[in-house]
Amino acid sequence: MEASLVSTGIVALAEIGDKTMLLAILLAARFRRPIPILLGILVATLLNHALAALVGQLAAGALNGPWTKWVLGIAFLAFAGWALIPDRLEEDEAPPALKAGSVFLTTAVAFFLVEMGDKTQVATVALGAQFHNVALVAAGTTLGMMIANAPAVLLGEVAATKIPLKVIRWIAAAGFAAVGIWVLLAR
Repeated sequence: MEASLVSTGIVALAEIGDKTMLLAILLAARFRRPIPILLGILVATLLNHALAALVGQLAAGALNGPWTKWVLGIAFLAFAGWALIPDRLEEDEAPPALKAGSVFLTTAVAFFLVEMGDKTQVATVALGAQFHNVALVAAGTTLGMMIANAPAVLLGEVAATKIPLKVIRWIAAAGFAAVGIWVLLAR
């Protein structure tokens, strides 16, 4: 249960203001179909984060040793610094044009690709390594993504202008730092 709760909290805070949240707002404004957008986000995140958590768990199993906690702890402290850097959706990261495909498929593909190498995906790898539980980590990080992105989709651009992103980034950074310190002091 701890793996799921920690994963949910970290990703929910880290996702606010992230490029995937900006993508969710863009898709909502462009297609105005929240249900297929939310389902696309859910499916893409479940697949992406399950793979990331699995990579983390396998890496932790293969790299087991006293230095592993130092690598994980320092990684979470690095995520804390990374969380303080605002994301912008780059032009080349815009979602593909809706042609014959559906809003769901467009959202799922765009989210899966944009999440590659994103701080929440990298954090999911580290959480998988820390907790050795792919299912709970993937469920928690996916729930965190949905907590952050569902209001963005439902409220669109209005939500983005009302949320103090700088404060949220500081809270996310504090969460990453707390987990990093906890990992370093544990065992």
